[in-house]
Amino acid sequence: MAIVVKSMATSGVDGFMVEIEASTIRGQQQSLSIIGLPDQAIKEAGERIQAAIESCGYDFPKDKSIISLAPGDKKKRGSHFDLGMIIALLYQTDQISPKNLSDYAFIGELALDGRIRPCNGVLSMVTEARKCGVKAVIVPYENRQEAASVSGIKVCPVKSLPDTISFLEGRMDLSKQDDGDAGGKDKDMALDDALGVNDDCSRERDSAAGSDFDFSDVKGQDELIDAIVLGAAGGHNILMLGEPGCGKTMIAQRIPTILPRMSEKESLEVTKIHSISGLLDAGTGLLKNRPFRAPHHNVSLNALIGGGSYAQPGEVSLAHNGVLFLDELAEFSRSTLDALRQPMEDKRVTISRVNGTNSYPANFMFVAAMNPCPCGYYPSKKCRCTDYEIIHYRGKISGPILERIDIQKSVAHVDYFELNAKESGQTSALLRDKVEKARKIQQERFKDDKQVNCNAQMTTTMIQKYCKLDEECTQILKNASEKYGYSARVIHKLLRLARTSADLDGAENIRREDITRVLGCRDLDVSSSQMYAIA
Repeated sequence: MAIVVKSMATSGVDGFMVEIEASTIRGQQQSLSIIGLPDQAIKEAGERIQAAIESCGYDFPKDKSIISLAPGDKKKRGSHFDLGMIIALLYQTDQISPKNLSDYAFIGELALDGRIRPCNGVLSMVTEARKCGVKAVIVPYENRQEAASVSGIKVCPVKSLPDTISFLEGRMDLSKQDDGDAGGKDKDMALDDALGVNDDCSRERDSAAGSDFDFSDVKGQDELIDAIVLGAAGGHNILMLGEPGCGKTMIAQRIPTILPRMSEKESLEVTKIHSISGLLDAGTGLLKNRPFRAPHHNVSLNALIGGGSYAQPGEVSLAHNGVLFLDELAEFSRSTLDALRQPMEDKRVTISRVNGTNSYPANFMFVAAMNPCPCGYYPSKKCRCTDYEIIHYRGKISGPILERIDIQKSVAHVDYFELNAKESGQTSALLRDKVEKARKIQQERFKDDKQVNCNAQMTTTMIQKYCKLDEECTQILKNASEKYGYSARVIHKLLRLARTSADLDGAENIRREDITRVLGCRDLDVSSSQMYAIA
């Protein structure tokens, strides 16, 4: 009779249950076969299992052994099936006698000496295990904080195969494991978080408090900071144009410090993506800071959008619920930038490969920076570029991408000696308060729609309902549209932005000053309209 042990696997950011079946066929030559569409890492598990069994004092089966990963028609990858497979094999050969084996799911990679190594995607797998009704999940000790982020399921962290077997047979209390990195009260808190049901994630570290970036460092850019606060308050995309050294990158790095704190749901989403990508450090629980991703301009299409053999998440998904910053925007290849159109609009990206199709969330705030011309100094006297050269340079960014950027603001030139005499600007804490007050208004407005939580995500129907204009505001917007040739998409972007401007002031309706304010955030349109090029 085959022994069945539960384990988990991942597909995209979600998990699914895998049943590990072990059986032996007597009278045949000693061997170990693993079936069920395994990848190379799973196929190599046979060697790790044999070495670990012998290192821990058990006997490798003398007959032919077969391990099946069900469902057999679904591809599986990763080394985290090792622990479940070795438990099933030892139980099948009557070398261990675990209690209540059906209550547990097993996740962990084996070392040759029997140690349990950490794995990627633990958060997604533990979340799915809870949905499937699993009572407890056994995970590597280094993944205990990540697994404990999921409430409603018992988490059992183990360091080695002997510890796992001793626990299953009732001979060991996992809370007594020695932790050389923690002592006293800190040790007890770490173990309390790792074992049992964790209903309070407040113990997770919030590294935002220790951030080195603060808007108080920014001087001489008050107008731009107002535009940044406007963008952050509604989740709007931003493009900054300015000469080298004026502070574009400096400001972009500080935008996450004024965004609203992540909810537990958002933290779970971000942590899942980073865990699956292997970017979550061992011993880390829920990520509390909004991600900030800043890929270099030579980034490949697969690295930005996602891809590879197994359709892994790219930068747009790693920036989910945070900021994707592209510096030197005009230096990115046009095909790479144009690939951002769908994620920026749909807030989700679907990647199809031979090995499968995965869908990842990509709800990010897009922030970009670029020079206004090839030499970088337009419109100062230092600029020697012709209008044709400037238009050609800006033409590297397609119109559809520019239409998806709500705020296009010029960054003023700064003088170091004048800045030295100025006092520090507003702190990130003060600016975040403004942003959070505006977001609370928006959350109350969209409380009946769980898919929308800020103004930038408003649908066309919502725009018609919440962005009504009086006759004067409509005429101002119409005049601007006729002058600069705005499309319907740009008009909708401006209306969403105006709604955010009103929310920042606590106004019920969009006012004349809101329309004027958002039209003042389209510096690129004004600058480009003043140029003439002869073909």
